[in-house]
Amino acid sequence: MKLLHTSDWHIGRTFHGADLLAEQEAVLGHLSDLVVAESVDVVLVSGDIYDRAVPSAEAVRVATTALGRIRQAGAKLVMTPGNHDSAPRLGAFAEFAAAGGLHLRATIDGLAEPVLLTDEHGEVALYGIPYLEPEPARHALGVPEARGHTGVLTEAMRRIREDLAGRPPGTRSVVLAHAFVTGGEPTESERTIAVGGVEQVPGSVFDGVDYVALGHLHGPQTLAEHLRYSGSPLAYSFSETRQRKSVWLVELGADGLAEVRRHELPVPRQLAMLRGELAELLSDPEHDGLTEHFLSFTVTDRVRPIDAMRKLRERFPYAVHMDWQPEGGHDGAALKYAEAVRGRSDVEITRSFLKDCRGSAPSESEERLVLAALGAAGREREV
Repeated sequence: MKLLHTSDWHIGRTFHGADLLAEQEAVLGHLSDLVVAESVDVVLVSGDIYDRAVPSAEAVRVATTALGRIRQAGAKLVMTPGNHDSAPRLGAFAEFAAAGGLHLRATIDGLAEPVLLTDEHGEVALYGIPYLEPEPARHALGVPEARGHTGVLTEAMRRIREDLAGRPPGTRSVVLAHAFVTGGEPTESERTIAVGGVEQVPGSVFDGVDYVALGHLHGPQTLAEHLRYSGSPLAYSFSETRQRKSVWLVELGADGLAEVRRHELPVPRQLAMLRGELAELLSDPEHDGLTEHFLSFTVTDRVRPIDAMRKLRERFPYAVHMDWQPEGGHDGAALKYAEAVRGRSDVEITRSFLKDCRGSAPSESEERLVLAALGAAGREREV
């Protein structure tokens, strides 16, 4: 049996305010082509199908289109909700959807009830663990003594192993889970799931099954041969600029896990980060090939340029982020606030603040405005 492991679609997410639905539809459409090319039997989606609990109508359209194309390509689907999804909404009409080959595992009560499929070697049991918020999940699971993500996932896996032990010998097993497993590398685009400061769970929690399809972390990574994150199909932060987004193609043989291959996904719109003075960024011909990229700029002019983002977007339509870091404007020395202001007047503090932030002291006209503002503030305090 051949499986395709993907996760963290986050349909409906924006990128620094830019709509991503077209890019998401394009990359998810590739999955159905891959199902045909690789003769995939089952597509696993390990949580965060949507970016919010109540997705927009357009996000739902993109999701249903992608799922419909995968099903038409010949693969069944097994999906679980992540921490961004609403489990009740995602799991609505699950029994009806299963009749059409879409298996939704969205309830705690059903996490030890596998989707059972067969191939020439016998049965494969696919278990879906919905994202478990520790506090409500420990009560729903009947283990009020459980603590944090490790406690509730330990109980979930105990139930799964118990069910698996009662099945015919040789039954192969797959688990979908949405969690932060120790050893995984996060990016800047995941929403924290920390509870009491502890969000990570040891990989040993998932021992005893043939393959674990993890979701939550957005970079593709291998924690063990049978324990992997597929990552998100698109980059959702500039910290992911160097990542090559992908899915895992997993093959189960007669004795369990036979092979895992990585398949890189197409990139509908690439990311890049540029640094320099505004005039250089607007004129350098070396940047001509980046006009269709999502771009993050660090502008280094000693004086903050006026209307810099508008000017950048005239040349780069997909400029989505800009930071101003004047060269030489800050020496990096860390001072406590009390030390920085001790023995200094309000005017001196303001003058130093401006120089530290933008690399130049206030001009005469600016200083007059500062004095006027401070004077007005003093009069208000007196009143």
